[in-house]
Amino acid sequence: MSTAIKPTNLLELQQAITERYNDLSKRLKQIAQFVMDHPSTVAMETVSVIAEQAEVTPSALIRFAAAFGYDGFSEMQQLFRQKLVENSTSYRERIRLSSAQPVHSGKVTSHTILNEFVNGNLLSLEHLPEMVSDESMDAAIKLLHNAKAIHVLGMRRSFSVASYLTYALRQIKRRVYLIDGSGGMLQEQASFLDKSDVLVAISYSPYAQETRAAVIKAYENGVPIISITDSRLSPLAPISSVYFDVKESEVRGFRSLTSSLCLAQALVIGMAYQIEQQQLGDG
Repeated sequence: MSTAIKPTNLLELQQAITERYNDLSKRLKQIAQFVMDHPSTVAMETVSVIAEQAEVTPSALIRFAAAFGYDGFSEMQQLFRQKLVENSTSYRERIRLSSAQPVHSGKVTSHTILNEFVNGNLLSLEHLPEMVSDESMDAAIKLLHNAKAIHVLGMRRSFSVASYLTYALRQIKRRVYLIDGSGGMLQEQASFLDKSDVLVAISYSPYAQETRAAVIKAYENGVPIISITDSRLSPLAPISSVYFDVKESEVRGFRSLTSSLCLAQALVIGMAYQIEQQQLGDG
């Protein structure tokens, strides 16, 4: 039996997995990624089904549970089930929306594809408020508000979110720079940041190596980092002052950016309101 301190709720377990992830074996890391990304599956399915979907053996799941202080996998699974009960209304609504999506046995039209993407994005947006806490929003807005300059980094698929966030922040008269790595100067651009700035980094799996390297460089220089990513186990999460775990929809092999853009808008408008309230107070 493991002597590890046993988490008593799902949030504590997720925090423990995040903190200990780098110390886990390759197989246990694989399980950690699965249980973090598929909590409802862990809550509802049998050990054999979970093992099959995670591509591990049932005994590996038991070892994973023991590593976090549980006598068996079912004891750890109970934390996921408790959380599922708490969120039963929203889960039922997701299932309803998912079930409403038509199954197409015949010709697929552009309109049916549109419906699939709309339904997928609805599910992702409904999930977003559950993944983002008031504390994280407040902390991120405070960092953005107090920064001498804001730098935004997002490569490849993340670039559109980074570009939009840069544009939106400029609309509320913030000093903001888009780190785009033009001319192969990504590391040099990142090295100019100092402790009075803030870096907003956006990256999703598979995480761009150049983004990770630039964020590490900024972190080593003491720069506060806000990251928008897709997992608590993202390489950006441990070195971020604030990180957001955003689950985007995936339809026909294409992953959306709808929830990330919604979060970016909320951060900008939230800061705009804070600036307005401060100005009213000064007046």
